[in-house]
Amino acid sequence: MNRRKLREHLFKLIYLGAFNKDEEMPRQIEMYFDEEHTSDGEGDEPVSDEDREFLKERWKEVNVHIPEIDEVLNHTAHGWKTDRFASCDLAALRLAVFEMLYDETIPDGVAINEAVELAKKYGGDSSPAFVNGVLGEIERDKVKKEKEHEES
Repeated sequence: MNRRKLREHLFKLIYLGAFNKDEEMPRQIEMYFDEEHTSDGEGDEPVSDEDREFLKERWKEVNVHIPEIDEVLNHTAHGWKTDRFASCDLAALRLAVFEMLYDETIPDGVAINEAVELAKKYGGDSSPAFVNGVLGEIERDKVKKEKEHEES
């Protein structure tokens, strides 16, 4: 399965996490894959056992960092806190911030673009602009901190 499809499934699992307790998520993830989500619903390939395992592990990696990710989001989205974000926007933002801060294999621009695409597909009318704005500011802060670190 290509990275975009894997990312979309991961986005959906992160979204599910907003409505379930951590201890319920292993069962929720199993139900996600056991139900209609065994394929992506668009006539593409089913989610292989290998992809399922990758997605489960990746979800765990993201979930471990949710407190730090939310702290970054709360600091960045002036006047907004994560508990006020639309659930879809929050899931896209959490995934993108994870990729930007904890996955060096994904360029920031790709993480931002993919989050905006998820917001377009699943969010409201203002979701893409909101997601893009927040992530753009996070990227600028990250670049600024990297430059400061290099200079010191």
